[in-house]
Amino acid sequence: MIRTQISLSKEEYRAAKLEARRQGISLAELLRRSLRSVLPADESRPWMRYAGIVATGNRDSSREIDEVVYGHKD
Repeated sequence: MIRTQISLSKEEYRAAKLEARRQGISLAELLRRSLRSVLPADESRPWMRYAGIVATGNRDSSREIDEVVYGHKD
């Protein structure tokens, strides 16, 4: 990863921190996801267009992918 610095107003920072906390992710991850939503998809990886669009609210969903996708675990 490349580190960068941005400037936010106090209100933008406060709102972003609250949203990140609500989603259970870091501020950096919230900003990366937000940026990905406005950038064109990488045409060499068309499936990435759909990455991250399903939100379960379950922090363990990546470990319980069968339940998330199929509703059950075999």
